[in-house]
This record gives sequence, C-alpha cells and structure tokens, in this order.
Amino acid sequence: MAPMLRRRAALAAPLLLLPVSARAQEWRGQFRELRMSLISSENERDAIVRFQPFAAYMERTLGVPFRVFRATDYAGAVEALRSNQVEFSRLGPAAYALSRKVMGERATAVARDRDDSGAEGYFSVIVVKADSPARSLADLRGRSLAWADPNSASGFAFPSYYLRKEGIEIERFFSRTGFAGNHETGVLAVINGSYDAAATFWTNERRGNVARMVEKGMIPAGAVRNIWQTPLIPNSPFVTRTDLPRALQEAFRDALLAMHTNDPEALRALSSTTPQLAPARHEDYLDVIAVTEENEARRRQRRS
Repeated sequence: MAPMLRRRAALAAPLLLLPVSARAQEWRGQFRELRMSLISSENERDAIVRFQPFAAYMERTLGVPFRVFRATDYAGAVEALRSNQVEFSRLGPAAYALSRKVMGERATAVARDRDDSGAEGYFSVIVVKADSPARSLADLRGRSLAWADPNSASGFAFPSYYLRKEGIEIERFFSRTGFAGNHETGVLAVINGSYDAAATFWTNERRGNVARMVEKGMIPAGAVRNIWQTPLIPNSPFVTRTDLPRALQEAFRDALLAMHTNDPEALRALSSTTPQLAPARHEDYLDVIAVTEENEARRRQRRS
C-alpha cells in the first residue's frame, strides 16, 4: 500500500469502530458552519437566491449552519475549495477537471443532475440572434464569438476542442473571440450585438442557459437559436473535499441523493426539470479531463 493510502487508512480506522451517530457527532463538533462555493455560470443575485432553499435543506439535514458563496469566476470556486475556504463546491465539468489538476485526490465528485428525461449530460451549443443570417457554423467565418469562461466546459473547453476536431483554426476562422465572464452575459452580448455568436450550455428546449434566462424574464423566448453543438458533456458535479471526515462526506452525498424525497421544493428551485440527483464518480469526468488537458497542451505549445 502506498504511504499516502496507508496514512489515510490509519486515520479512517478508528472512525470505523464508532457507531454512525457517534461519528456524526464527532464531525459536527469540528465545524461551526459548512460552506459551498458555486461557479459563476449566472449572475450572483439569481445564483444565491436559487441556492437558498438548498442551503436551508442542508442545514436542517446536516445539523450545522450551511452557507453558499458564488465565486467571481470558475477558477475562484475551485480556489476556495483548494484553500479550504469551503468544504464543498458545485462545479462545472471543466472546473472539476481544474480541481483535480490543482488538488489531486483531495477533490471528488459525488452527485450530479438527472433530468426528467433521464439524461445525465448536456451539450455545448453556439447560439446566434434569431434574425442573424448565419444558419450554420460555416456562416460564422469572419464573425465574432463570445466564450463564457476559460474553465467552463460548455462555454469554452468542449466547443474549442470540437471546433478544432472539425478542422477550424479558431484564431483565423473568427474575426475575434473573447470571454464574456459567464453564460448569461455571453447570450446578452449576442442579443445586444456586441458579438455575433456565443457558446453556452443546452440540454433540450426546456433546459439550458437560454431556457433559464427566458424563465427568469431576462430575454424573450425565441431571441436566439442554436446553429452547432458538441457531443454530450456529463452534468455538473457536486464536489467534496476528501480530507474532510468520511462521515461528513457521506452525509453530504446522502443528503444530495435524498433531496428529491426529503425536500423536492429545494431541488425544484435549482432546476424545474431535475426530479432527482444521481450518484457521480470521478471516472465519469475522465473524458472532460482529457479535453482540458489537450486544450492546455495547445496553449503551452502556442506560447513556446
């Protein structure tokens, strides 16, 4: 057994001798509150409002005050986890890949969405304004494209990877590209004419960034349309630090997986099309990690 694994086994062994209730009481004594960071896929006010019922549910279930923080960007949510400022995080798939890069096995996925059609994944799409003359990707040659965030799977990592797979040299194909900061800002930039197109996330006509913006009254229905999409991306994971007490990790995971039964309204506040959360494993994100590693290798190559 490797030294690290031996050390973890030695630390975990005494806990196994305690009954579940005693183990739970032991970790509760170590935490005055529990904290979770969020990626910045939507504006801060709406993100915090959506997650307040979730935080209240977690507080009732875990028996410790639970607070949710929205980071200013995707990397900030990961940094909060890495620096022990939070115990948990809700990350996008590419941000999860970043967490594994900077934290190794100290971070792991435990749950992810499963929508009402049974899907546990989504797509990156490129959207244009409804009245745009662009009908296909080829029509965007010489036009501008807004990415969401450098550590967004659907807003950068997957579309940039699969555009290259289709033979498109991004720097030459588009007149310019830039980072909007989040998915909502990218779509708004298309609508107001700052960009011709934007990369964002989409599952179906009822679920995705655009559908959520329509639901919130930010944009009218039919304001934009999809003209291109990637292969499936695994849904965004809830992530825990693995250096936390094992009983706490398990309690967090179990609370997530039971939310559809114990507090369906809190789950509905997160997404009206997610009837329950499904278990997630690190192995579910190996393809995402491979995509982000190839993207990073290309960036290093261009800089050298």
